[in-house]
Amino acid sequence: MSKKKISPRGTSWDEFRDQMYTPEEIAESKVRRAIINEIVQAREEEGITQKQLEIMSGIKQPIISRMEKGTTDPQLSTVLKVLNSLGKTLEVVSMKPVK
Repeated sequence: MSKKKISPRGTSWDEFRDQMYTPEEIAESKVRRAIINEIVQAREEEGITQKQLEIMSGIKQPIISRMEKGTTDPQLSTVLKVLNSLGKTLEVVSMKPVK
C-alpha cells in the first residue's frame, strides 16, 4: 500500500477520508450514522428526553448521550433496546451501492 502525503492545506475532508479509510469502513460509518440519526429523530419527535429513554429502555442516559454524539460504538443489543423503546427495529435488507 502506498502512502499519500496529506497536505496541511487544501485537502478536503472527502479526500482525507478516502485516503484514511477503506470503502467498507466508509459504508459502515454511513450506516451507523443513519441508525443513530433515526434514534435521535424518533426520540425528538416523541418529545422524549434522554433520561426518559433511559427509564424506558434500561440503557443509562450517559450511554445514550455518547451513542447520539457518535463517541461510542454501541453493541447491537444496546441499539435494539433503544430502538424497541421507541417503537422501532432494524431490518436486514439487500445493500445498494453507497454514493
